[in-house]
Amino acid sequence: MKKIVLLCAAGMSTSILVKKMQEAAKADNFDCEIAAYPTSEAKDKATDADVILLGPQVRFQAKKIAEQCPGRPVEPIDMRLYGRMDGAGVLKFAREKMGA
Repeated sequence: MKKIVLLCAAGMSTSILVKKMQEAAKADNFDCEIAAYPTSEAKDKATDADVILLGPQVRFQAKKIAEQCPGRPVEPIDMRLYGRMDGAGVLKFAREKMGA
């Protein structure tokens, strides 16, 4: 099972996106775990993720997160996808980054 972690400032708005991504994954029969956390929990929650996606508001922390979670792809979510809360689009992006 693939693990997708979304990180944002507080984990609030991103939790809406997680729900939409979970719905898209279910519709695609893609077995994965998707969760959102604040960036402050990256080291505790994301070190075993297959991909780490950053909310646009915290994309400037990509290098820091990558250092805390070595060997994991860390990618910012496209602002348009995030703004539209496009769960299917963000899931597709995550799958591309994982090669899944």
